[in-house]
Amino acid sequence: MTRVDFYFNVDDKLQKTSELTQKALYKLRKVMVCVADETQATKLSNALWCDTPSSFLPNCLVNKPFTAESVLELTPIVITSLQDEHLNQDDVLINLKTQHSVFFSRFRQLIELVGSDEADKGAARLRFKFYRDRGYQIKTVDDNAVK
Repeated sequence: MTRVDFYFNVDDKLQKTSELTQKALYKLRKVMVCVADETQATKLSNALWCDTPSSFLPNCLVNKPFTAESVLELTPIVITSLQDEHLNQDDVLINLKTQHSVFFSRFRQLIELVGSDEADKGAARLRFKFYRDRGYQIKTVDDNAVK
């Protein structure tokens, strides 16, 4: 069953995504990040490529339904705004959308990031209830307490 983690009070979702993907890569895991739109995808991709002056987090933007499978296989971080099940990755999913992913259950781990504004919290409560009502055990992490 998919492990579900909610990080709440996240001040900067792109920075938190960068941090979480870096941790996943150190553990040799693959990450798919579902974003709201192409603008967010581009910002995240640029942030990951320029993570720190001495490192980068290699990633691939998937903005077409049939990006070459070879690219997806070789890239440890896939960023997409598509709700497309053809993507051949099922390890870690980071959801930056306001609704749940329709294919989240095929992943080993799902990470939901929740900001501090009320609209984001409201959408996150609905996602939390959705997962809980389906029997998923949910771990919550207060990002402010971690710092």
